Amino acid sequence: MFSNRITQLFNIQYPIIQAGMVWASGWKLASAVSNAGGLGIIGAGSMYPAVLREHIQQCKKATDNPFAVNLPLLYPNIEKHIEIIIEEKVPIVFTSAGNPKTWTSILKEKGIKVVHVVSSSAFALKAQNAGCDAVVAEGFEAGGHNGREETTTMVLIPAVCNAVTIPVIAAGGIATGKQMLAAMVLGAEAVQIGSRFVCTPEASSHMNFKEAIVNAKEGDTMLMMKKTVPVRLLKNKFYESIAAAEAEGADGETLKNILGKGRAKKGMFEGNLEEGELEIGQVSALINEIKPAAKIVKEIWDEYCAMKEQIAEK
Repeated sequence: MFSNRITQLFNIQYPIIQAGMVWASGWKLASAVSNAGGLGIIGAGSMYPAVLREHIQQCKKATDNPFAVNLPLLYPNIEKHIEIIIEEKVPIVFTSAGNPKTWTSILKEKGIKVVHVVSSSAFALKAQNAGCDAVVAEGFEAGGHNGREETTTMVLIPAVCNAVTIPVIAAGGIATGKQMLAAMVLGAEAVQIGSRFVCTPEASSHMNFKEAIVNAKEGDTMLMMKKTVPVRLLKNKFYESIAAAEAEGADGETLKNILGKGRAKKGMFEGNLEEGELEIGQVSALINEIKPAAKIVKEIWDEYCAMKEQIAEK
């Protein structure tokens, strides 16, 4: 039986965490990953408060194992989301895109474990000082919102591990057991995986988006919109309009106007592959099929163990 600080902290079997991705991570995906022995996360970033409550309640019915909620702190209605998380007794919260000091102490007072997503060792220290139980160190390869510094996972993980004493969870460009082993060798005690779990039947994202990920190759994603909120996108017509505007020196306000409202929903949830915002990581180039979340957890863990044993024998 595998055991480390992360499996003990979350009371899970495997140190494999499914990222809380907008328009993909509802209760079906979160409960499937938790039932498979990992930690499933409901992505609250694309949910109104009432919808979040419904997903939490459905997740409780679908699994007896621990699960978490991911809460991007830059989004509106945060107070209502926090209220629901506390009322529904969610055991673990992953916060991102904001100051961890704002809510960590309030959540911890209610017995909730708090993890913050960071893109640098400086931010990791701030999270530790704010009282977070662990940090997710997310490298430049990751999909969705990202760090401006463009620090890769191979550099970020050891840097963060050297900077803090709390457990570090590696994220960004991880979809296989081999990649998980590499992250653990660098000092991480778990991995958070997003893109791989988008391509599951349980993910709420549109089949068009899932198929686009399966067909993606190296170089098909790019980190954009650094003047607003940096985000890694799959290249399409919308991406081209952003790229053209940035090439002409567009300011943040202009980029926000091009983005408009509901762009991510249009792409990832409604399946408009031309006009939608398609957030996905570089590791999409290694994803070749859609398969159940439980099977993905097992494959990653089995490969991790096999490769660890193989290296030990050399």
